[in-house]
Amino acid sequence: MSDTVDVNSADSWPDDADDVTEGYLANWFVREGSAVDEGETLCEIQVEKVSIDVAAPTTGTVAERLVAEGDDFARGDVLARVQPSA
Repeated sequence: MSDTVDVNSADSWPDDADDVTEGYLANWFVREGSAVDEGETLCEIQVEKVSIDVAAPTTGTVAERLVAEGDDFARGDVLARVQPSA
């Protein structure tokens, strides 16, 4: 999906957790097909028991959620894709 914007987990990774390689997706706040505004919270991840809100990188529609709620993921994994508004 070349016309979508990736929501990369590394973009929200805490600076003081550089040595940590895995996170946990605690909650999704949006569904696939939901309209979102840039900066709106899409989901909550946990890294080293610290909760971090992951924001939409652009205004548009959530095209795909790639990591399920309750799943672990590696730093740098794409969590979701957003189709930008026209």
